[in-house]
Amino acid sequence: MASFINVYGSPRVIPLLVLGFASGLPLALTGGTLQAWATLSGVSLQNIGFLTLIGTAYTLKFLWAPLVDRYAPTMLGRRRSWIFVTQILLGVVIGAMGFYSPSDNLMVLAMLAVLVAFLSATQDIAFDAYSTDVLRKEERAAGAALKVLGYRLAMIVSGGLALVLADQWLGWSNTYLVMGALMALCAIATLLAPEPEVVARAPRTLAIAVVEPLLEFFKRPGALSILLLIVLYKLGDAFAGALSTTFLLRGAGFTGTEVGAVNKAFGLAATIVGALAGGGLMTRLGLYRSLMLFGLLQALSNFGYWVLAVTPPHIYSMALVVGVENLCGGLGTAAFVALLMALCKQEFSATQFALLSALSAVGRTYLAGPLTPPLVESIGWPGFFVITVFIGLPGLILLRMRRVEIDALETVR
Repeated sequence: MASFINVYGSPRVIPLLVLGFASGLPLALTGGTLQAWATLSGVSLQNIGFLTLIGTAYTLKFLWAPLVDRYAPTMLGRRRSWIFVTQILLGVVIGAMGFYSPSDNLMVLAMLAVLVAFLSATQDIAFDAYSTDVLRKEERAAGAALKVLGYRLAMIVSGGLALVLADQWLGWSNTYLVMGALMALCAIATLLAPEPEVVARAPRTLAIAVVEPLLEFFKRPGALSILLLIVLYKLGDAFAGALSTTFLLRGAGFTGTEVGAVNKAFGLAATIVGALAGGGLMTRLGLYRSLMLFGLLQALSNFGYWVLAVTPPHIYSMALVVGVENLCGGLGTAAFVALLMALCKQEFSATQFALLSALSAVGRTYLAGPLTPPLVESIGWPGFFVITVFIGLPGLILLRMRRVEIDALETVR
């Protein structure tokens, strides 16, 4: 218990809660919340579909991550300066969105949303690099957990709460003004956050910032297999979650109200608890054992969906399955983000973390998404969820094969 309190009470860990909140706040404001505003304003379905392209910046952020590594304002240090500047600009631009209406100025509003997405993605680059640089090795999982917690809380505020405020209290324009002000207030945490204990020098040239992160990584022993591990580690989890809402509604026969209350609200709470618990447990278990244990748990937890697929629908069984699955997923996420941090060299942490996190989305985007529907149609829901357990095993086998390299990361600050 004492080690749990100590790691979460670290002055390097605590600020990540607010910085994680700032990282997650803009996403819904340019995504689901903006789409809801446009829908209620009578915008055509075709134009609403166009708004989904706004989030492209989050996918492509690795393209300008070398600029964040190479250049930085100087007032608050290499990473915090970028975070502070983007937070202030985000506050201004999000607030500016409140002065326009989707029904009258959709193009202007969309352009402002694109700018928000770009600034938000840039903030993410700098924030991921900062958290990688500032945390000691024993604090990485706790830092990852607070990042997840802050991000999830922000999604609730800018998603669900924003819709309630706009509908019942403030209206859309004032809601966006409030969200902009909240974003700007997060900059206070950036001012108070500490600098890393060891500050690496920025790359001397932009060419070095672009090329050297790749060269440095691929010179490491087992570099290719580590990259494959990043793709595979949460692949079973990605397959199980790809159509989980559809399964609960159509396959298991639950109502929309039941799914909303349990899968979204209770599931979110379980994910947060899992991430926080993972951060505490990693201080005792270490990186490799945590990755192995949590990875095994997140794979086995998919069996719960098989149980739901072969038994009559019951709200308590769904709550148990969803809770366990999200709890184990949160444990795995904490360890996985800690792994990404450990793999980054401080000099190039912005570029390397952006590239590694983009790679981690490959399985979810290009494998789980397209392959899940045909698998379900061919073998049914029960067989599909059994397969997801086995999809998670190759990543664990590869993790065991790369134990030496993973253990070596523990010796790095």
